[in-house]
Amino acid sequence: MRPLLRGPAGNDDEESSDSTPLLPGARQTEAAPVCCSARYNLAIMAFCGFFVLYALRVNLSVALVDMVDSNTTVTDNRTSKECAEHSAPIKVHHNHTGKKYKWDAETQGWILGSFFYGYIITQIPGGYIASRVGGKLLLGLGILGTSVFTLFTPLAADLGVVTLIVLRALEGLGEGVTFPAMHAMWSSWAPPLERSKLLTISYAGAQLGTVISLPLSGIICYYMNWTYVFYLFGIVGIVWFILWMWIVSDTPETHKTISHYEKEYIASSLKNQLSSQKVVPWGSILKSLPLWAIVVAHFSYNWTFYTLLTLLPTYMKEILRFNVQENGFLSALPYFGCWLCMILCGQAADYLRVKWNFSTISVRRIFSLVGMVGPAVFLVAAGFIGCDYSLAVAFLTISTTLGGFASSGFSINHLDIAPSYAGILLGITNTFATIPGMTGPIIAKSLTPDNTIREWQTVFCIAAAINVFGAIFFTLFAKGEVQSWALSDHHGHRN
Repeated sequence: MRPLLRGPAGNDDEESSDSTPLLPGARQTEAAPVCCSARYNLAIMAFCGFFVLYALRVNLSVALVDMVDSNTTVTDNRTSKECAEHSAPIKVHHNHTGKKYKWDAETQGWILGSFFYGYIITQIPGGYIASRVGGKLLLGLGILGTSVFTLFTPLAADLGVVTLIVLRALEGLGEGVTFPAMHAMWSSWAPPLERSKLLTISYAGAQLGTVISLPLSGIICYYMNWTYVFYLFGIVGIVWFILWMWIVSDTPETHKTISHYEKEYIASSLKNQLSSQKVVPWGSILKSLPLWAIVVAHFSYNWTFYTLLTLLPTYMKEILRFNVQENGFLSALPYFGCWLCMILCGQAADYLRVKWNFSTISVRRIFSLVGMVGPAVFLVAAGFIGCDYSLAVAFLTISTTLGGFASSGFSINHLDIAPSYAGILLGITNTFATIPGMTGPIIAKSLTPDNTIREWQTVFCIAAAINVFGAIFFTLFAKGEVQSWALSDHHGHRN
């Protein structure tokens, strides 16, 4: 399946794959069957894990809308009167039992942003620990810990806002190790010719988790009360952990039910890969301009992504004035578009490189520009169309959908410039890219004290400007070939 991707190699070996480069001339053993294979079982379990992970991350965004006592936030003018009530009058509320809290806009911003104070700490350590103890246990414990803390969210809210902020930060600590741990596992499990497909399946769970959890959280809040949002997803996370520990193994060699042929296939495909370095060239990594191009792009993209992820439900309710149930469905719509776009763009990027001989750097630049400038344009447009609900939702959906292009741009450029250190580079860039999650909601809340359309225009314009800057910086300084510092000490310095 797709062995022809290696055909035109020679001076562009690393550019002929959307994943870690193959070794020139290294013939793979015939691929082991996909059906019922251990590697695809791992991908499906990882998909479910990242589904749960993002459900645990974003459910508070919807629940918070229902947790705050609207009567006590009148002094903050949180519900704008500029737009007419869009939702039909609600006949009977089934969620009156949920306790309400007197949290102002600034407090809500701190609650939403606190998750990332824990998340940012464990990015790079997560990759290091996974390389020592294995990714299976670390990833499993990360999601288990987050699930358990989620179950205690209603209690923490009762104990006070500081307790809730600390709890959310602890959840972030658990989630922070997950992506590096998964990368560490795939370094032992993913044959080069299948690496893109396997990783896409795994991480697509994150987007779909957002798509499902936002409307589901809205339904739960509407028909039950907000506490059940945390109970449901927390229990699902614990069930996933049990299955994960039972089904998955760190390596093919330790898997109990893998076929001998599949084990040999994976081993033979990976034995000559560029992954045997013992010493990490930290100095060269930190001085690499192409790496900083990814850092800037990743930071810029996440500013918009996290601002919308955490505040879109609030914007839907307080500006466009949808009720909680509609809010969840409409908040999820943009991420469904992004999920589809990511899948299609991965195929399109490969097609351009293989069939049309586009260079790696050209593809990365094109997809990053579309995936960052496109969302910026439609985000600004969404802020300037007033109370046209349909158009606002359409523009926000297009904005987030176009962001899926970036998944084939800067998001995988780590593998182009340093395949052997891609996990470490991801940890570095994701550390910086987590800062917007910490500060974006707080700044956005502080910029919208009266919750007017004009104030939200400012929020959207700032996010758009940051996105455009990141796209330009990446276009100017990114590279598509393996950097010299990533080739030293390699077996035969292959690229």
